[in-house]
Amino acid sequence: MKKLFTSQDAFELQAVRSELDALSIPYMVKNEFASGAIGELPWQDSQQEVWLVDDSWYARASRVIEPFIQKPNDKALSSEDWICGECSEQNGAAFDVCWQCGAEN
Repeated sequence: MKKLFTSQDAFELQAVRSELDALSIPYMVKNEFASGAIGELPWQDSQQEVWLVDDSWYARASRVIEPFIQKPNDKALSSEDWICGECSEQNGAAFDVCWQCGAEN
């Protein structure tokens, strides 16, 4: 067995499961009902994980989860600060909106 995917986002995990189901790729979910143990167990030990039952499916399953792992987000990849065109305030790369006047980048 090989671990394929894990996420703190339950909706993302369900989306992966749905994709695998649609392609009839055999998998199992580890810690599916362990969320109630958070606090008694470390969060890493109670996080849901998708495991392949048969390693021979790994290449195909990897193509399924690739979009979930890469998560294209151009603004998150930008590491350059920007200057607001409205008030000339310098803003960090993490901001989509000027913190001074509220104008969008």
